[in-house]
Amino acid sequence: MNFIIRLIVSSILVMLTEVIVPGISIESWSSALWVVVALSVLNAIVKPILQIFSFPITILTLGLFTLVINAIIVLLAEYFVSGFVVNGFFSALFFSIVLSVLQTMAGILIPSSKKK
Repeated sequence: MNFIIRLIVSSILVMLTEVIVPGISIESWSSALWVVVALSVLNAIVKPILQIFSFPITILTLGLFTLVINAIIVLLAEYFVSGFVVNGFFSALFFSIVLSVLQTMAGILIPSSKKK
C-alpha cells in the first residue's frame, strides 16, 4: 500500500514540477504516472551504469556531474513516455533538480510505514 501512495504522490509532484519548470509538458495524469515509473526503472538500471562510466568526471567535478546524469535520465524518460515533452537539456536539468527537492520534502512529510 505504501508503494501505491508513493507512486501517486510522485505523480502529483511530477505534475507540480511541470507547472514550475518551463519547457516541460505533460499531457495527462496517466503520462505523469508513466513518467514516475520510467524514472524509477531508469534510476534503478541505467543510472548506476552511467555513474560507473562517469566516475572520474564525477570526482573531478566534486559530484556535480551527477546532476548531468539526472538530466540524461529525464531525457531518456522523455524518449520512452509519450505525452512527456522536454525542451532541451537545461529544462531536463531543472526538472530533475526541482523534482528531487519536492520528493525529498514529501519524503519528510509522509512518514514511512516500516515496522520497528
